[in-house]
Amino acid sequence: MPADDRAALDATLIAAHDEGDPARLSQLYERAADALTKTGDTDAACFFLTQAYVFALEAGAPEAEDFRRLLKARGRI
Repeated sequence: MPADDRAALDATLIAAHDEGDPARLSQLYERAADALTKTGDTDAACFFLTQAYVFALEAGAPEAEDFRRLLKARGRI
């Protein structure tokens, strides 16, 4: 992920944390995980996917199960 994109995503994540919106945080962390997966950085992608999963659980979002399956497939659960 290019540094400019990463900086913009980081700023958006910080704002979402400040707002306390778990559904939005889940979506943003998923976006980061997807971007890092495309670069081949599996460890970083799984970190962000774990955060997406946690916030999806907190929000009661249906995609939490998808995140769990992905993490399991990658040997993280």
